[in-house]
Amino acid sequence: MEQHQRQRRMDKVVPIEHVLPYFFHGMTVMVGGFGGVGNPPTLIRAILDKGVREITMISNDTAFPYIGIGLLVTERRVKKLITSHIGSNPNAGAQMTAGELEVEFCPQGILAERIRAGGVGLGGILSDIGLGTIAEQGKQKVNVNGKEFLLETPLTADVALVHAKRADRFGNLIYDSSARNFNPLVAMAGTVTIVEADEIVETGELDPEEVVTPGVFVDMIVPSEGVNWRWAWEK
Repeated sequence: MEQHQRQRRMDKVVPIEHVLPYFFHGMTVMVGGFGGVGNPPTLIRAILDKGVREITMISNDTAFPYIGIGLLVTERRVKKLITSHIGSNPNAGAQMTAGELEVEFCPQGILAERIRAGGVGLGGILSDIGLGTIAEQGKQKVNVNGKEFLLETPLTADVALVHAKRADRFGNLIYDSSARNFNPLVAMAGTVTIVEADEIVETGELDPEEVVTPGVFVDMIVPSEGVNWRWAWEK
């Protein structure tokens, strides 16, 4: 009996229905990916189908209008965005200009470090990027050894969504080449981390030398259903 319970705790694979309660109006969600590459399509589709709105989204970009997290923006599900750029999704720019979408821009490297800081429990990072510009407005300044820095605060989220190429049932993850991008950082920074995996294998089958994200950061894993392009364009 005890051995069976231990095995169940080690098995984090669940059906998509099991993760739906973690998607709610007004949630803060952090999503891995770069230009749509590495965005988890099945999880994004689940958020859309559930009708979740008023989302604060933390992501490198807004992908494209009908690709990846770009769908969440196009469908006006996002109220605030913390990101490095939105240029590839004109819907994001139009909503921002109209005052319908609040956008907090952050240099890409700083954004990555803020997410990492949130994931490892740091109180923030120090950077001299933006000193003497409008980028320093509202930020605390810190002097270290006679040099001034801006304090960039850590980022965390209610839910972190990750797309992996392969996962074992405990949640050890391998990514598909450039789809690795922000996903390993995002995986560390969610109160709940949900992984969409293209392939799921038994625990112990992955080469430990290839594992990028350890399963200790992962709460749930759902099998990927892939990208339904017809569904995306119809939306």
